[in-house]
Amino acid sequence: MHSLKQLAKQLKKDIYAIYLATQNPKVPWYARLLAVVVVAYAFSPIDLIPDAIPIFGYLDDLILVPLGIWLILKLIPSSVLAECREKAESTQFQNKPVNWIAAGIIVLIWLVVGVLFVLCLRYWWKIKR
Repeated sequence: MHSLKQLAKQLKKDIYAIYLATQNPKVPWYARLLAVVVVAYAFSPIDLIPDAIPIFGYLDDLILVPLGIWLILKLIPSSVLAECREKAESTQFQNKPVNWIAAGIIVLIWLVVGVLFVLCLRYWWKIKR
């Protein structure tokens, strides 16, 4: 259990280091774009798949975010990553910032899915009658 807590702390530091790396001009544009998406989702107060949904609700937290972080860490130049990790360590990042823009996008996605679901139900209901 201790190593799991250690891994969680390291992921938090890496997310913050990735956030700092997005502002570095030495990071390639594609790595920066992917980093912005992953960091925005990690800092979003709302999940794309709600945690209340059994099994699937935790897949984004347990698989997608760490996989995105791992991929970004591979794309960022090692010198930039070391500098950003050092900066993240020195700031002693305590509280996770909240990204309300990402939360708004997720809410918008859920609204679109809900509207499409209702439209499909209406279409299906007309066919049945």
